Amino acid sequence: MYRFGLADLDAVVAVAREGSFRGAARALGMSTTALSNAVAKLETGLGVRLFNRTTRSVALTDAGRAFVERAGPALREMHDALDGVRAQQTTPSGTLRINAFAAGAREIISPLIFEFLRRHPEVHVDVVTEGRLVDIVADGFDLGLRRSDLVPVDMIAVPLGRPQRYAVVGSPEYFAQCGTPLSPADLARHRCVRARLPNGSLLRWHFERLGETVRMDVDGPITLDEASLARTAVLEGVGVGLFLEQDVRADINMGRLLRVLKDWTPVLGDLCLYYPGRRNPSAALKAFVGLAREMGKSTRAKAG
Repeated sequence: MYRFGLADLDAVVAVAREGSFRGAARALGMSTTALSNAVAKLETGLGVRLFNRTTRSVALTDAGRAFVERAGPALREMHDALDGVRAQQTTPSGTLRINAFAAGAREIISPLIFEFLRRHPEVHVDVVTEGRLVDIVADGFDLGLRRSDLVPVDMIAVPLGRPQRYAVVGSPEYFAQCGTPLSPADLARHRCVRARLPNGSLLRWHFERLGETVRMDVDGPITLDEASLARTAVLEGVGVGLFLEQDVRADINMGRLLRVLKDWTPVLGDLCLYYPGRRNPSAALKAFVGLAREMGKSTRAKAG
């Protein structure tokens, strides 16, 4: 008789939720091949196909739908039971999965994550960076990292004392040649490095000052979907760029880039960790949140 494990069930439920093997593998932190093998093994053991697969899509069969509808809630109960046991640990261990946007992850990697690993060497931290907002519970994450105004209302937020704002920058050579914009409207006469968002749309540049709000589509010679590439283009004098402040802070401090329109880019919100109000948080999660609160208080005290 075939004996399956929780990992096999997790694989099936994740594929059903994500609608693809690649997305499910990313959510579970495993390779697509390993995930596909786990699902195939379960289907063979059950003697029934759970998914209809084509080169472009994955869909549940009727048997697969019935299986997920019954197995999904039971699986959540099993994980809750395991979390309850883990909550009794006195020494943090296991894996913490964090979903973050890349710039935010760079902000906390050294002061928080590395320090946590030094204090708790038995914990493995798995950080997944992506631009899109995800349901951290459905996608199997313990924590999320986003700007405070993007944290879901049903989550517990931990402010980190790191205000998030945009910065408009260009190289000294570019501004010497093309002039300095004094208002958002002046950008219409400048070459701008455009950014493509994870959903495929172009980033609209947002400005605000004294109650006046301006949202605009900029024009320029290049469109990029990765901040480090856009930074390289601006450093090379291709045009003006809009970045999260932390991505270009060192360049501004060293004089490699000049900041303009600073009075039009107010603070958007604090950087926050967030997590669901679980009844039985693991020792690792409690320790990480405790350190995050400690770091946030220290950062705010220094800023004050």
